[in-house]
Amino acid sequence: MNKKRLKVLDLFCGCGGLSSGFEQAGYQIIGGIDFNQAAIDTFNYNFKDAKGICCDLLDIGFEKIKNYFGKISDVDVIIGGPPCQGFSSANRYQSGEDPRNKLFYEFVKFVDAAQPKVIVIENVPGIVTRDNGYAKNKIYEIFESKGYKVTHKILDASDYGVPQRRLRNFFVITKGFNFSFDIMHKKNIVTVEDAIGELYIFDKNIKDTNYTLKSNPITSYRRYLRDKDNIVKNHEIKYPAEIVQKRISYVKQGENWTSIPKELFKNQRNNRHSSAYKRLKENDVSVTIDTGNAHSNYFHPIYNRIPTVREAARIQSFKDNFVFQGTRSAQYRQVGNAVPPLLAKAVATAILEAIDEEK
Repeated sequence: MNKKRLKVLDLFCGCGGLSSGFEQAGYQIIGGIDFNQAAIDTFNYNFKDAKGICCDLLDIGFEKIKNYFGKISDVDVIIGGPPCQGFSSANRYQSGEDPRNKLFYEFVKFVDAAQPKVIVIENVPGIVTRDNGYAKNKIYEIFESKGYKVTHKILDASDYGVPQRRLRNFFVITKGFNFSFDIMHKKNIVTVEDAIGELYIFDKNIKDTNYTLKSNPITSYRRYLRDKDNIVKNHEIKYPAEIVQKRISYVKQGENWTSIPKELFKNQRNNRHSSAYKRLKENDVSVTIDTGNAHSNYFHPIYNRIPTVREAARIQSFKDNFVFQGTRSAQYRQVGNAVPPLLAKAVATAILEAIDEEK
């Protein structure tokens, strides 16, 4: 394994899910950029030795950003989720005018300045097939023209130790070595109960906001999650309106709104999404964690409420010592928008192995 810690800059970093995974794999996170203040507050809280900057890249400009991070050429790895949706065949003659394309080219400016060994771009799976793969092909074209090798794959987080079915597409872009997703190591399935079961006891005292786990973790995943002092933060337990509690009380684990008596809905509809009033199954992985709050589509497997921020974070594979800042709604958005750290770690670890293999 590399002895030198590779330096990572995270663009469009959100709260730092990608960075968390790369840090766990042994990389050094030096900074992050995002336009959301609450997300940057969370990033700065959790990455003490890095510098998180809240700005819109289009407003502040590349030259000013360089002043924050010093010698950009020292950056070994650039990661992030730049918007790629602006690349479309409909826009091909004016692609530079779409604001999303402008943001993507700001990302490319960092690549040009840093000349990193590795670039990792994360995005929704649809980027691969939408518009006959136009955006995907554009990314290959841009980076191959700069001497990089590009490969991509849609990964399911549940294959890599995350208790959640979540599909994300990753581009891994390298210079000086080859990378294949085939070397990534899959893990056994982790269930919802394994992720949040030990937190059930706290519903007996929902007025508390400072929780400490008294028992020892009984699984490897729980040992991974635990804070060194067994403290559980971001676990504000709130129950919804009585009518919502009554509706969800009819739903068994794995079922959805179709189990609820029709008379409990004001509007008689048969076209609700299958995820509406979905109750999580303890013995399975979770559905994809969303950015909602009171409007979340998934409910706790035992209690008639949505998961707390901490429960959602555990399902996303954030450790308990990763503390979210901002309002409760902002925290939910940060968790839902994040790349699961263990998925990011799996990619980051495979990259290190590929570098070592090249040596």
